[in-house]
Amino acid sequence: MIRSTAICLFALSPCLPAVPVFIGTNTGPNSQSKGIYFADFDLSTGTLSTPRLAAEYQNPGFLAQHPTKPVLYACGQPSKPFEDKTGAVAAFSISDVYGLTLIGEASSKGQGPCHVAVDGTGNTVAVANYGDGMVATLRLDEKGIPGKAAWSLITPGSGPHPRQKGPHAHGVYFDRANTLLFVPDLGLDKVLVFPFDAAKSTAGDAKPALATAPGAGPRHMAFSPDEKHAYVINELDNTILVAAHDGKGGFKTIETVPTLPEGFKGNNTTAEVEVSADGKLVIGSNRGHNSLIPRHFKIAPGGNWVLCGHQESNTISVLPLDPATGKMADARQTVPSPSPICILFAR
Repeated sequence: MIRSTAICLFALSPCLPAVPVFIGTNTGPNSQSKGIYFADFDLSTGTLSTPRLAAEYQNPGFLAQHPTKPVLYACGQPSKPFEDKTGAVAAFSISDVYGLTLIGEASSKGQGPCHVAVDGTGNTVAVANYGDGMVATLRLDEKGIPGKAAWSLITPGSGPHPRQKGPHAHGVYFDRANTLLFVPDLGLDKVLVFPFDAAKSTAGDAKPALATAPGAGPRHMAFSPDEKHAYVINELDNTILVAAHDGKGGFKTIETVPTLPEGFKGNNTTAEVEVSADGKLVIGSNRGHNSLIPRHFKIAPGGNWVLCGHQESNTISVLPLDPATGKMADARQTVPSPSPICILFAR
C-alpha cells in the first residue's frame, strides 16, 4: 500500500438507493466472459447483485459514459474486422433498465485499444491504443455515435525496460476545463500533454511532458478534485509519482512513493489509481502483492465502499471504508463476475 492512505470520506445518508454498475471484461480464449455486464449496488448495505450480461462484445475492457446522453462507450475488438485490422470504440444505448444495445462502432486507429474517455461537451471520445502507442480522438454525432478519427498521433520513443521497445499509450484523460488531453505512455516513461480543441475534437502540438523515472512505466493517472495535484501510477517500478499541476498542463514533480512495503520480494505490477471525492485519499492497486487488488477498483458514490475487480479469480469484492477511522475492512461480499477489468458506476 502507499504510505499516505489516511481516509476521510463522506458519511452516507440514511436511505440511499441502489446504483447501477457496468463491468468491462476480457473475453479472451481463457475467459468465460461474453461482453459487458451489469449489476446493482446498494449503497446502504454494500450489497452487489450478481452481474448479468448486458451486451455481447469482444474485449470491452475500459468503459466511459456520455455526460448527458444514455450512451456507454467501450474500447475493444470490432464486431466485424476493419480493413486496417485496428481495434474499435463501440457505443451502446442504455435503456431505462440499463440494458445495452450496440448503436455504432468506429476504428480506434491503432492496435490494442485499452482506455477511453469522453470530453466534457460530449462531442469527443478519446482512445489510447497500447499495442502501437496510437492516441486518437473521434467525433461523436448528435446521437453520441463515434465517427472517423478527427486526430491521431503516435509519439515515437522507447525506454530501458524490455516492455518499452516502443510507445504504449495506456490512458486518456481530459481536464475539467476541457482544454487539455493527458496521455500516460508506459513505453515512453512520460505523461504526454496536448492542448485540446473541443469545437474541432482535435489536439494540438504537445506541451512539455511529465517525465517519470526511466523504466517506471506510467499506466494511469488521477487528479485531486481541484486539479492542483496529479498522481501517476507506474506499472513497472511499482511507484506513484506525485506532481503539482498549474492548471495549464504544466507539472512539477513533488515526490515518488512506493506502492509496496519494504522487504517484499515477489513479482508485482501496479494497475489503477484513484482519488477520493474529498481529495484526502489516494488508492493504488498492486497485482502480485495484491494490495489493494489485482486489477481495477472503484470508490462507490458516498465514499463508504470500494468495489474491487479480480480478473484472474473472476470475482468482484465489496470492501467497507470506515469514514471515522479511515480504515478499509475485509470484504463484506464477493460475487462471481467473469474477468472484470473495469468497474463503472453509471448515472
